[in-house]
Amino acid sequence: MEELLGFLLTEPTVSTPLGSVGDWWKQHLRLAERFSTPVDFAFAGGFAADRLGYAFASGYHAALCSLFPGMAREQRGALCVTEAEGGHPAAMRTRLSGACEGPSRLSGTKAFVTLGSAADVLWVVASEGQDEQGRNRLRVVRLDARRPGVSLTELPPTPFVPEVPHAVLHLHEVDVAPEEVLPGDGYTRYVKPFRTAEDCHVYAALLGWLLRVGRGAGWPEEVREEVLALVVAMRGLALADPTSPAVHMALGGTLDLCQRLVDGLEPLWARVDAPTRERWERDRALLKVAGKVRAKRRETARRGLVKPD
Repeated sequence: MEELLGFLLTEPTVSTPLGSVGDWWKQHLRLAERFSTPVDFAFAGGFAADRLGYAFASGYHAALCSLFPGMAREQRGALCVTEAEGGHPAAMRTRLSGACEGPSRLSGTKAFVTLGSAADVLWVVASEGQDEQGRNRLRVVRLDARRPGVSLTELPPTPFVPEVPHAVLHLHEVDVAPEEVLPGDGYTRYVKPFRTAEDCHVYAALLGWLLRVGRGAGWPEEVREEVLALVVAMRGLALADPTSPAVHMALGGTLDLCQRLVDGLEPLWARVDAPTRERWERDRALLKVAGKVRAKRRETARRGLVKPD
């Protein structure tokens, strides 16, 4: 913790202009070498980013490293869940077949893959078929993004954080080795925890970015200290069990505090250089993405833990 706080408080605030995902990635890798914990290089990557989009990319990569500890840091990854009908288990049509008869094969389409066109490794959620209740039995498969049968088609830039690429993933009879099929239920063991891990690590990157912007623009000391307090809280949550209802409740409260911080910063953006301020106005909609999922997660945690007096 001391090393991270020292970095955030003393690292130079002049950011290197990042003209591409490749530029971001080189910078992110240099920073990741300085820290051993994914959430710490999420903070550091966010701090060094020249815009929210690349801060998000650092948080997303750190979240994947947290969920998949075997993923090499020097590999850009993408979790491939969403299909034409959404990301719910019942919507999964991508199919992993042949595991009982011999080599497995993977076929299907993922409609929206974050960082997909820039990814080296893909974590693909697929169905093995249905159980006795007619529910999808889901697994996660690790794939090299350049394997035969794998095709990524880049999508048009999104209205906010347009620097972060997204792609459609097409899989046609892709060979899968047994060791590339991860153990456990694909949804409960990986997809649901990732949503929590992603919130923790992306907001960690946001806080790192805001601290650099605030230091560079001369925001009041008490504002920067408020950001640091949230850094400590978010770091603790990122290191906790992402399946815990208690963690979900605490994360909900911490995200509320982050939103109050962001709302309270409005008058201070006048001190920030125009390009950074204008990108922030364009990109801040990112913070509203998946709001319904967060609210549902929080309410489920409350029902499970909070008992009437």
